[in-house]
Amino acid sequence: MIRFAEISDLEYINEIYNQAVDSRNSTADLDYISLDERKIWFENHNPHSYPVFVYEKDKKIVGWLSISPYRRGRRALADTAEMSYYIHNDYQRQGIGSELVKFCLENIRLFGIKHLICILLGTNIGSIRLLEKFNFEKWGELPNIVNIDGRICSHLYYGKSLPSEEI
Repeated sequence: MIRFAEISDLEYINEIYNQAVDSRNSTADLDYISLDERKIWFENHNPHSYPVFVYEKDKKIVGWLSISPYRRGRRALADTAEMSYYIHNDYQRQGIGSELVKFCLENIRLFGIKHLICILLGTNIGSIRLLEKFNFEKWGELPNIVNIDGRICSHLYYGKSLPSEEI
């Protein structure tokens, strides 16, 4: 089941994100995010404009997706948002990421978003495939700017402009 995230979900959201930090393949963060930092992040996600959704299975949060402002405060970019998603290690490759992205695309028009951007590591083949499955295109690459424990990779920008009937 996919639903809006609640403050009580933050411990699970943060656990899943910190698993991504450990993977060294899903985020450029090298250090864990504290629960206090996650609370501040959550407070900046209004469910009416920049929601966080969770995927709940067997009464456990096993994945989440957030919509965040792209370049917050730049009004000319107000209808563009960044989409991020993370799946618990034990539930990857089970279609949960696909369900979250599909849900987001089906509902994004409610939030006035016309363009979605995903920023990811060039080594994250799973996310690249997932995004391309939903017709996201590679819009940009910052070559070889990421250094994760001496492993150099690129930062990729994938995007999708939504047809007017989807907004």
